[in-house]
Amino acid sequence: MECTDSRSRLDAFLDQELDPLTLVDIERHLAACTACERIFHDHTALKSAIRRHATYYRAPDALLARVRAQIGHSPAQAPTRFRPSMPQWTRLPQWLQFGAAMAATAVVSWMAATEYGRPSEDDVVIAAVVGGHARALVTNHVMDVASSDQHTVKPWLSSRIDFSPPVTDLAAAGYPLVGGRLDYVANKRAAALVYKHREHLIDVFVWRDHAAGRTAPAFKESRRGYNVVHWSEGGLAFWAISDLNAAEMKTFVDAYASAR
Repeated sequence: MECTDSRSRLDAFLDQELDPLTLVDIERHLAACTACERIFHDHTALKSAIRRHATYYRAPDALLARVRAQIGHSPAQAPTRFRPSMPQWTRLPQWLQFGAAMAATAVVSWMAATEYGRPSEDDVVIAAVVGGHARALVTNHVMDVASSDQHTVKPWLSSRIDFSPPVTDLAAAGYPLVGGRLDYVANKRAAALVYKHREHLIDVFVWRDHAAGRTAPAFKESRRGYNVVHWSEGGLAFWAISDLNAAEMKTFVDAYASAR
């Protein structure tokens, strides 16, 4: 995918409006193109800032009633509309109006970029976890080693990374182990443990993170229909993701954490 195509679809990418194949193409391009990745981070930062800090107002009940009443009128019954006086700047020549609008847009964009900067580390990691899970599903590369035997999956992964990921079969809890794979998430080499619940697949990404203290499992923002849960322990970061509902995800994470 070319840079022009990728950049023209970034907003749709952020709003989860793309088909799975285009999604994978853009993720691959962002992983390989530093310039487009920087633009993507700027878009993500602005969207997150608006979501967190924008002020929302609810219309008063009296105003809602008047609007609904006006909608019910026929054109002949509609009352004369109030015409406010035009702002002084709109009486300027057209080229000056355009220049003023452009200047205002530039100031707003600069303020947003300066105040909010790049997205938080959590935003970046969540996007990478969701992307890694979706990529595996779309490309049908869910497992490098397919086995329900933890004594097969764990040695296979441990021989290819610099740590030993906790692997356990949770079939008794309704979440059987089905395999594992190597992945690369947020610039980190990770083990991906693959579990199943009915027809749903669950990925547990694990990577080494000495800086992380012990944290309890916490749900992160739902993205693209996936629930994401993060916790850390013993110098390892854990990120579980699936399209399971929140209650089933909590049951899975509790079962995984207690079996260690």
